Parts: sequence; C-alpha cells; structure tokens
Amino acid sequence: MIGKRMATAKQMIDKKKLYAVKDAVALLKETAKAKFDETVELHFALGIDPKQGDQQIRGTVTLPHGTGKTKRVIAFVDANNEAAAKAAGADIVGTEEVLETIIRTGKIDFDVAVAVPSMMPKLAKAAKILGPRGLMPNPKTDTVGPNIGKIIEEQKGGKVAFKNDNTANVHMIVGKASFSPENLVANLATAIEAIRKVKPASSKGIYMKSVTMTSTMGPAIKLDQASV
Repeated sequence: MIGKRMATAKQMIDKKKLYAVKDAVALLKETAKAKFDETVELHFALGIDPKQGDQQIRGTVTLPHGTGKTKRVIAFVDANNEAAAKAAGADIVGTEEVLETIIRTGKIDFDVAVAVPSMMPKLAKAAKILGPRGLMPNPKTDTVGPNIGKIIEEQKGGKVAFKNDNTANVHMIVGKASFSPENLVANLATAIEAIRKVKPASSKGIYMKSVTMTSTMGPAIKLDQASV
C-alpha cells in the first residue's frame, strides 16, 4: 500500500507520456517532497544482449554539476605515491597494511577505490571482497592509472562509473532534487549522451528503449530522448 504523498505524486504523472527533459525536471521537483534531499537517478532500458561479451556497456561520465554526493575515496598506492594521494584528497591511503586489514576483516568504509598499476597484483587478493561490491579498480572505469592525483580529483569532482546489469539496464545517479532545474537538465543531457556514445557496434534494433527518471521517493517519469 502506497502512502498518500506518493499517491498524490503519481497522479501528477501521465504514465503513457514521454516528457521533454525540462518538463520532466519540473515535475520531479514538484513530486520530490520527502523530508530529505532526494537522490535523482536515470534508468536506461537498452537493446543489448548482456550475455554477449561484445555488448557489455561500461564506462564513466563526468557530470558538469556532480552528483551531490560526497564520495569517500581509498587510493591503493605504493610508497612513491602516498604523498600525491594525500594531496589530492584521498580519504584513505591504501597501503599494503591497509589492504591486509581489508582482506582480514572484510570491512569496507569507502565508496570508490582507485589504484596505481603496481598495486593491482596485490589487490587481486581482495577481489572476492571488492568485486561483488563493484569496488575493484579497473582501467575501463578510470580508476587505475599512474596519475593517481588526477584520478582522485576526478572521482571527487563528479565522475560516475556505469555498467549494464544482467537485465540490460543501466542505473545512474545524476544529482539531487535540490539542484537547480538548469543543473539537473545539464547533468541529464550529459548522462544520456554518455550512454549513446557507448552503443556496441553489434547491438541491433532499438538501442535506447527507454529512459526513466526517478527521485528516491518519487514516481517514475519517462523521458523523451529526442528532447536532449
């Protein structure tokens, strides 16, 4: 049973209609009435076969206005890069000792893990802990590289990693309900274009079947892709 607030919000949305992005944002701000600052997400239903290796969707996008969420970043580095990691704002410097503690306890208190290439062989021991949580550093998500300072700054500045799930959907955080309409529209347009750009060459038929926007407690709003 849905609450009165959600029922009222749903009545404002025409389920059969595709809303222009600007109109959709205006509706979202009207319907996001929770007592906290709701997170805004995009949900893409894609015409890909997730069982095919050459049709996997994976990448990163830097949203112009960030996600509104502060990320706790751990940087797995060797001794030569510890100072650079600290200077760039890493919340945790993942030395070999820190890595051994994570492996021993399984405790995770960070949102993103990044690494220099020399640490990747050592990180293999933590793959069973980091992998299932989507935290294993990977060059494809720009979380592994020699310039650890730049990687950390990008993660802190609004870079978002995305990949398809096993039902051919991609879910992405694109901001907060408190963002200005202009900033939300800019983030949405950037996110949609990022998904367009990674269309697999082997994907046939309609690629982007639907794009739906939601807030944490709000109803789903279907977007008109042509308005972006």
